[in-house]
Amino acid sequence: MDYVFFDLSIWVYLFLFGAAFLAGVIDSIAGGGGLITVPVLLAAGLSPAEALATNKLQGCAGTVSASYHFIKRGQVKLSDMWFPILMTAIGAIGGTLLVSYLDSSLLLKAVPIILIAVAIFFFFLPKIQPYIASKFSLTHIQFAVIIGTSIGFYDGLIGPGTGAFFSTAYLCLMGLTVVSATAHTKVLNATSNLSSLAMFAFSGHLIWALGIVMGIGQWFGAQIGSHLVITKGAKLIRPMVIIMCLAISVKLLLDN
Repeated sequence: MDYVFFDLSIWVYLFLFGAAFLAGVIDSIAGGGGLITVPVLLAAGLSPAEALATNKLQGCAGTVSASYHFIKRGQVKLSDMWFPILMTAIGAIGGTLLVSYLDSSLLLKAVPIILIAVAIFFFFLPKIQPYIASKFSLTHIQFAVIIGTSIGFYDGLIGPGTGAFFSTAYLCLMGLTVVSATAHTKVLNATSNLSSLAMFAFSGHLIWALGIVMGIGQWFGAQIGSHLVITKGAKLIRPMVIIMCLAISVKLLLDN
């Protein structure tokens, strides 16, 4: 017997829960979980607007879960991040509000090129990161204003590759280790996601029940992924970031 729950069969909900769990593991390590969740939401019959809004809801659970894990393990001190969090939230709200007014397709065409450059950077990371960090550095306030606001705005407006951009900025401009950069990235990514979600909540496109079910899957997946980040470190993060950057680039190039 095929049970139906909120217009979708229970088996579809279970499948989407599993997809969100897998996306949570991947996203907490390297970002790019939306490559999994958005297509399956569209395949489930949601409109593009519903898929994007619902994806933002379930994605928040993953980034908040990973952030909580990193904070609990002492990888991040929230007391040191209040200003980057504030500026990232302002940028994300601004980007989300401007989605309807700006031609984001032009920016989207440039994203694959940038992500390929990020993948190359991570491939040569051990050799070039110390040099770049010694030549180019920002204070915490400068990082918050320039990087937090701009990448937060990008996440609110477009989104793909946000985690990779934050990680690269932390590595190059703040001189953090790969694990520390990943941990700090998740906090700011959670900030931009929650800020965008607050705007999407008034759009009428959110499928709340579905987003909550997938959010639970994301939460548990992100707990596992963030644990792997701490235990495996750069050996796991570097190849995952390279793979996800290239995967996002290929998808965007095919879509456009």
